[in-house]
Amino acid sequence: MNTETNNASGTLWVVATPIGNLEDLTPRAQRILAQAAVIAAEDTRISARLPGVDGTARMVSLHEHSDEARIERLIDDLRAGVDVALVSDAGTPLISDPGFQLVSAAHDAGIAVRTVPGPSAAIAALSVAGLPTDRFLFEGFLPARSSARQRRLQTLAAEPATLIFYVPARDLDAVLADMTEIFGPARQATLARELTKLHETVRRDSLAALREWIAADKNQQRGEAVLVVAGSADDNSKSSVEAETLARTLARELPPSRAAKVLAKLAGMTRKQAWEMIESFKEG
Repeated sequence: MNTETNNASGTLWVVATPIGNLEDLTPRAQRILAQAAVIAAEDTRISARLPGVDGTARMVSLHEHSDEARIERLIDDLRAGVDVALVSDAGTPLISDPGFQLVSAAHDAGIAVRTVPGPSAAIAALSVAGLPTDRFLFEGFLPARSSARQRRLQTLAAEPATLIFYVPARDLDAVLADMTEIFGPARQATLARELTKLHETVRRDSLAALREWIAADKNQQRGEAVLVVAGSADDNSKSSVEAETLARTLARELPPSRAAKVLAKLAGMTRKQAWEMIESFKEG
C-alpha cells in the first residue's frame, strides 16, 4: 500500500542505497524497502542483503538487458495500487545504471514517482575532492577503447566545469595516461576509490603524479573509483565544437598529414591528437 501518497495507483519509489557502508542506508529508505510490495533491483542477490529487505517483497531483476515486457508488468503492478521500490546495486538509481526506462514509463502512465535520496558516488567524491563545485559535469564511464576515450576526452579538454568520471580501478593507469596526454600533466584531479569502504582512498594531485602513485601501488588498482578532474583554466583554448568544426573542414580540404599539422597548430593539440581527430572526420 502507499506509504506517503493518497493516489489510487501505487508509487514508484526511487531509493538510494549505500555505496559501501550499510550504515549509510537512511531510516526512511529502510522503511520504504520494508513496506514496498515489489523491489526492482539491478541484482536481486545484492539488494536482498539490504536492511529492510526481509523476504516478503517480490524481488524483480531489472537491468540493461531487461525487455519491455518486464517493465510493463511493473507498470501493471503500479496501476493496481502496488508500491514498487527501484534500487541499483549501489548508490542512487539512474546514475550510470539502467533504471531510466521504468521511471520514464511510470511518468507516461501518470504514476507517482518519488525519490528517497541518499548516497551517490559522484556527489560523495565531489564533496571531498577539494576542487570547485559551483559547476560540474558528470561524464560517467568513458569508452573502454583508448582511441574512443581520447576522442571523448578531447571534446572535454576546454570545459571549464569540474569533471566527474566513474572508472573501474583496474583501468586507472590507462585512463590517467590518456587524461595526462589530453588535459596536460599538471591538471589537478582527485582520486576517490572504494568510497565508504574499508580501503577508501582520497588523494588530490596532478594527473601525472596520480598516475605515478597508482602505478607504484597495485592496491590502488582494485575496486571502483571516481576521478574528479579540474576544469580547464585556459580562457584562450578552443572549444571542442570549434575544434571539431575546424577538423571537419581541414579533413575535406587537405591531405591528412597536412590537415593534422594545421589543426594541431590552430587548436593547441598534439600532433597525435590532431591526427586522430582528422582521421575520425576523413571521408571514405
